[in-house]
Amino acid sequence: MRVKDTKKRGMRRRRLALLLPGHNEELIIATTIHSAVAAGLKIENIFVVDDDSNDQTREIALRFLPKENVLTVPRSGKAQAVMLAINHFNIVERYTWIHVADADSIFCPDYFRIYLKHLDAKRYSAAVGFVQSMRGNWIATYRSFSYTYGQHIFRRLQAWMGAIAVLPGPVTCFKSDILKDLNFSTNSLTEDFDLTLQIHRKKLGSIRFIPEAINYTQDPRTVSDFIQQSLRWQRGFFQGVKKYNIGLRPHMIDAGVGYQMAESMYYFFQMLFLLPLLLVATHDWRTFFTIMGADYAAIVVLAIFSAIAARRLSILSSLPYFYVLRFIELGVFAWAFIEVIVLKRHAAAPHGWRTEGRRYEITTNDVSSLQ
Repeated sequence: MRVKDTKKRGMRRRRLALLLPGHNEELIIATTIHSAVAAGLKIENIFVVDDDSNDQTREIALRFLPKENVLTVPRSGKAQAVMLAINHFNIVERYTWIHVADADSIFCPDYFRIYLKHLDAKRYSAAVGFVQSMRGNWIATYRSFSYTYGQHIFRRLQAWMGAIAVLPGPVTCFKSDILKDLNFSTNSLTEDFDLTLQIHRKKLGSIRFIPEAINYTQDPRTVSDFIQQSLRWQRGFFQGVKKYNIGLRPHMIDAGVGYQMAESMYYFFQMLFLLPLLLVATHDWRTFFTIMGADYAAIVVLAIFSAIAARRLSILSSLPYFYVLRFIELGVFAWAFIEVIVLKRHAAAPHGWRTEGRRYEITTNDVSSLQ
């Protein structure tokens, strides 16, 4: 990626650009653009790269954006489309920061005004906001629960340690000067995780967490889609662990990701192996229910905390079925580990988008009810 010396050319870069990559996003892209403007970004700083959509994505984007801000590329996949757009729009020359967001993003009312207050190019090379689920069905409520406590507790801890492990697709901002050092052709199922590990491994700088900048994203509406999305995330996670030898170097990111992986593995074996073995060996239901009761009590405390933090009492309604989806995720985690690490599958990721068929229409009138 070529970077020109803007100072020598006398060009003053603007502060922040928003890039929306998408494929077949006609149901949501207009609302996404509207929400970005309402959140404090000017139209001229919003760009769309259409990855060869066969619907009205490009036409709808052109209703709101200048023609020179919309690019259509041959089918490339998200990461490659982003790289092509960065070059085409001369983002590095024109902007100090670039925010890349999914085309189903709904930004909170002050999202970019908040972001701009916290971007410090001298201290940070990237920044990440707060991902929240749109209000929706029971799966979205469960995701809202896990997103809330996961970011308020674990991501804050990662930020303090300097070991933020993933820059999620909807809420990530890069200092444009580091783009030349990033390889967007990650060949990974989760390019956001791969790019994050590149920043750490190449020591490109610190990552800023901005929890006040909230982006609302669509979640799966069926168990099948939930499983498929979770499989992609976990396969991509283990691709990154394997590719960057996570856990084998004395770096903070290795400690952070290693702890995350060890905790999931321990919980998996405790719940699906150790507890059943204990029950079979002792025939003591009291011990079984004591352990499960203690675990559930901790989950209830987290649910109350999350409901208060997110201002969503509906999160409490996920408690009756929490273990159903949690055990599905644990099974997916174990299966992805076997596939990628043990059986050495998914060494390469096919180009494409994993959101086709899962988008649903949201109008500007719906936004407030979904936040």
